[in-house]
Amino acid sequence: MKKSLIIVLNLIILGGAAWLGYQKYQDYFNNPWTRDGQVRANIIKVAPRVSGPIVNVAVIDNQRVSRGDLLFEVDPETYQVALTQAEVSLERAIISSKGKKIEYDRLLDIRKKDKGAVSHKDLIRREIAYQESLLQIKASEEQIKSARLNLSYTKITASVDGYVSNLDIRTGTQAVANQPLVALIDENSFWVFGFFRENQLAQIHPGSKAKVTLMSHPDSPIEGQVDSIGWGIAPKDGTVGYNLLPNVNPVFQWIRLAQRIPVRISLSALPEEVHLRFGLSASIMVMASESDE
Repeated sequence: MKKSLIIVLNLIILGGAAWLGYQKYQDYFNNPWTRDGQVRANIIKVAPRVSGPIVNVAVIDNQRVSRGDLLFEVDPETYQVALTQAEVSLERAIISSKGKKIEYDRLLDIRKKDKGAVSHKDLIRREIAYQESLLQIKASEEQIKSARLNLSYTKITASVDGYVSNLDIRTGTQAVANQPLVALIDENSFWVFGFFRENQLAQIHPGSKAKVTLMSHPDSPIEGQVDSIGWGIAPKDGTVGYNLLPNVNPVFQWIRLAQRIPVRISLSALPEEVHLRFGLSASIMVMASESDE
């Protein structure tokens, strides 16, 4: 009796395993899938807007930062001097304008009393000098704004919440304007690229549901959704060669492999134990029969 019960239980277990295996096989057979997937994110290439030696590095490699946190600081002394000079220039322009206005007003008073005492040409010349002094004041004010901006640019802050990556600057490093120095990975921009065979694309549509499994967390699948399908890939052949003719390499294989087209997958809420990192390997299954209305 016991032996018969054990046999029955074993048959039930084997049958259940076979059924699960069949369902798994059906998923892979009916739905497009690929092991050629990769986690991506927006990478902010942080570059200073002014040049100078770095006097302070406020972060360490792989540190998480919040938007507005200080990353590093360029020596502000030169830009502080430029601001002071611009302020002095404004004061000089104001004083000069006051003097030119006094001269212009004096000629106006004289002309009112005696039109022949001041020529029209001299009056116009004084008026032009006064108007130019007002323009010089505006120019000096703009120079102050520019100098203040440059001074503020000596402090480089994080533009997004994310992670500093591959930090390779130290105090004393020479910063050059508009030359990236720090990579900042936006923690709110992660997505997955799946590279599917071209003969699978007919079953993939924007809005289709997807399941993403990371190699780093094989037991924690992530729900996702197809955002878009790539419209082109770079050809291996056809580059310009001798005499501007296409450079085509000979192919000696009998089997013609399908091209891989990138499909962008957005991710839903992550399991607590999953932490996304740029470049992680992923397997992706698109549920061809399911799509968001």
